[in-house]
Amino acid sequence: MILPIVAYGDPVLRKETEEIDRNYEGLADFIQNMWETMDNAEGVGLAAPQVGRAIRLFVVDASAFADEDPKLADFKKVFINPEITEEYGEEWVFNEGCLSIPGVREDVKRNAQLKITYLDENFKEHKEEYDGMVARIIQHEYDHIEGILFTDRISALRKRMVKKKMEDISKGEVKVGYKMKFPLLRRIK
Repeated sequence: MILPIVAYGDPVLRKETEEIDRNYEGLADFIQNMWETMDNAEGVGLAAPQVGRAIRLFVVDASAFADEDPKLADFKKVFINPEITEEYGEEWVFNEGCLSIPGVREDVKRNAQLKITYLDENFKEHKEEYDGMVARIIQHEYDHIEGILFTDRISALRKRMVKKKMEDISKGEVKVGYKMKFPLLRRIK
């Protein structure tokens, strides 16, 4: 089932998320719905807060970058209760976007490498290291479960330049090719 993606301005995008256990109700269906939602919106990652749930879970599918890096062709993972334990390496800039902030793209600096501990969908623990594009996608999605948006990582000047666009998004004044939930959508009578 395709879920509505929560738009900028919804408080769930800023909430502190909670860890879950294997008894989280409907978890397998929820994860499947997240995959379908992300694929429908042509995303490469999706965090639970983006579909209205303040839990520590996100999914990543880096296969869209397989042309640049063939090892990403089959990179599709679920991250439950993740913890980035280290970010290191040279910072690099990449123009990021977000399904919750459609139409806004900005250059964001992030470290090139990271170490992360997480549980997969079977609650098997993993301790892994990633670099390049996968590290960036993970960092972006991890930010979501920490209540951080990519626009929090841009300069004050750039924030002022996109402020009107972001206000419009929160009011539902944006066209997207996927289902969204807008926090400030009001009908004028």
